[in-house]
Amino acid sequence: MTSDATNDRIAEAFAQVPREPFLPIAERQNASDNVPLPIGHGQTNSQPSTVADMLRLLDPRPGDVVLDLGSGSGWTSMLLAVLVGPTGRVLGVERHPELVESSQAALESVAAEFADGETLAEAAIHEAVPGALGLPAEAPFDRILVSAGAESLPDELVDQLAVGATMVIPVAGEMLRVVRGGDSADALTITRHGWYRFVPLVSE
Repeated sequence: MTSDATNDRIAEAFAQVPREPFLPIAERQNASDNVPLPIGHGQTNSQPSTVADMLRLLDPRPGDVVLDLGSGSGWTSMLLAVLVGPTGRVLGVERHPELVESSQAALESVAAEFADGETLAEAAIHEAVPGALGLPAEAPFDRILVSAGAESLPDELVDQLAVGATMVIPVAGEMLRVVRGGDSADALTITRHGWYRFVPLVSE
């Protein structure tokens, strides 16, 4: 159950991080619409209500190290940078080089507008490693947010969770919250949270 404090922190992050700078110029007029918006390369900037749902399930805490897989436009990475604060760290991963470049530029531009940049986590977008999911070399992570749909729960991502850590990921269209309670394969607690549509998760 998400606490009122978590809901308040997420609402405040949305208030601080505008969607417009993370959209193509032609789509910025639609930023307030609660719909996914195209950002090129067959990718979208997710529907705001879906992002809020996922962040509530993820419940990122100050100081967390977060993997933002399928970071796309960089908007979710910036929201996470606000939520985990200056003692945290956000590592976005995107497989399209052009989106890596544009999302990193948007992150830096929006961060520069913050009155107090010291309230933000360090956030950077990395180009996906071909044939791999996530960033195994940077693991373990306290939180993993996956904004692409998997056909089954990827063991490769579960292995990148710290003990006690949480991953939110759409699997076969259903949003899962995965908590790793220990090192063994049966130490996962998985809860299900409704049906969503995402672009597919790939590791080509």
